[in-house]
Amino acid sequence: MRINHPLTGSMVALITPMLEDGSVDFGALEALVEFHINAGTHAIVSMGTTGESATLNHTEHVEVMRKTVEFSKGRISIIAGTGANSTTEAITLTKAAKEIGADACLLVTPYYNKPTQEGLYQHYKAIAKAVDIDQILYNVPGRTAVDLSVETAVRLSSIDNIIGIKDATGDLAVARALIDQCPNDFLLYSGDDATAIEFILMGGHGGISVSANVAPKAVSDAYNAAMNGDQNSAETINSTLIGLHQHLFIESNPIPVKWALFKMKKCEGGIRLPLTKLSQEAQVVLEQDLLSLGVI
Repeated sequence: MRINHPLTGSMVALITPMLEDGSVDFGALEALVEFHINAGTHAIVSMGTTGESATLNHTEHVEVMRKTVEFSKGRISIIAGTGANSTTEAITLTKAAKEIGADACLLVTPYYNKPTQEGLYQHYKAIAKAVDIDQILYNVPGRTAVDLSVETAVRLSSIDNIIGIKDATGDLAVARALIDQCPNDFLLYSGDDATAIEFILMGGHGGISVSANVAPKAVSDAYNAAMNGDQNSAETINSTLIGLHQHLFIESNPIPVKWALFKMKKCEGGIRLPLTKLSQEAQVVLEQDLLSLGVI
C-alpha cells in the first residue's frame, strides 16, 4: 500500500568511510551524501550495521551522525542508528540524534544479552517515552541472536512515535504477517536486498539497502517501480542487481561494500578490526559485478 510519508522508497545503509589508519574520513562522507542526493536516494541511514557502529566509540558515533545531518543541508532525510544492547545507552544516543536534527532513529534489537519479548517491548517503549523523535524498530536476528516477534512489533506499533520496522530476516512469510497485522500507516521496510522487491510488491514501503551504496539510482528506480505496482519494471531493473545483492555479503557486511566503494574511488580502504579487508578471492567475484554495472 502506497502511503504519503517522506520516509519511503530507497534508503541507503551508508558506510562510514575511513582512511587507512581507521580514522573517519569526513571529506569522503560529505561526497557520499552528495552522491546519494544526486542519485535519487530517498533517505540515508547513518551509523547502522553497514556504518560500523559496533567499532566506533560514543563520541565518534555522534559526530558521524552530526556531520551527516550537516552535509545533507535538509535535502535528504537522515535516519540515525541509535540502537544498543543497553536501554540507557540507546536513550542517550537517541537523545543525541534528536539534538543534532536527525529526522528519525533506527534502533536495532538489543544484541548479545537475549531479552525476552516482554524485555524487547519494555526496551522500545522506554526509548519512545524518553525521546520525542520518530523511531524505527530493526530486527536482524542473524546478527543479534534475538528475534523481535511479529506480535511484539504489532504491540509496539500502537506507540505514537514508533513509526515502522526494518525487517532484515529475509523471510517473506514474516513480511506477509507484518503487512497483514500492522496498522496501515505503520512503515514496513525490507532490510534484505535479495528479497526487497518482493517485500515491496507485497505491500512494503521501501527498503534500507546495502546495495544502494554501490548502485543508488538503480535501487531507487527499482523500489519506485515496485511501490507503484509496476512489477515488470521493478523485476527487470532488479535483475541487473542480483549478483551485487548476493556478493555484497560474500564476507561479513560491510567488508565487501567498503571494498566496492574503494574500487569506485568513493573512499579510501580503511576498515576497523575485528573486520578485515576483503579477501583476494572475493575481490575477483565482486569486481565482476562492478564491471557489469559499469561503476568501475
